[in-house]
Amino acid sequence: MSNKTVIIVHSGDMDKLYSALIIANGSLSMGMEASLYFTFWGLERLKKGGLEKGPLSKMNFLGLGKWMVKSRMKKVNVAPLEKMMTDFKELGGKIIACEMTMEIMGIKQEQLRTEWIDEYGAVGTYVHEAKDAEITLFI
Repeated sequence: MSNKTVIIVHSGDMDKLYSALIIANGSLSMGMEASLYFTFWGLERLKKGGLEKGPLSKMNFLGLGKWMVKSRMKKVNVAPLEKMMTDFKELGGKIIACEMTMEIMGIKQEQLRTEWIDEYGAVGTYVHEAKDAEITLFI
């Protein structure tokens, strides 16, 4: 086993992206390696301008629920997603973008925040990354 956390970021929902980044940043802060494998709707969040666009997974109420949650998060000093992503990269976190999803969903490399992406790969890339990890999650 390696001292590593690997998370599949399948959902593009705001709260689930927060969960993935909080766990990944916590892992990095504790001296572990951390990798995020973005696929399907999660990959949409890596598009330029897409990080904050995800809906709330429950109680979205046509966007009102998301606004309420973001307001509450700001009050208790939860960092915005952009800051959490910057911290993740600065702490040495690795991001893998799913090439198959890019093909299926018609996403071009130039549409993505390429400065965040360390590698483009398919299921074999994920399996290689996760096979010896102590923590693997699907969010």
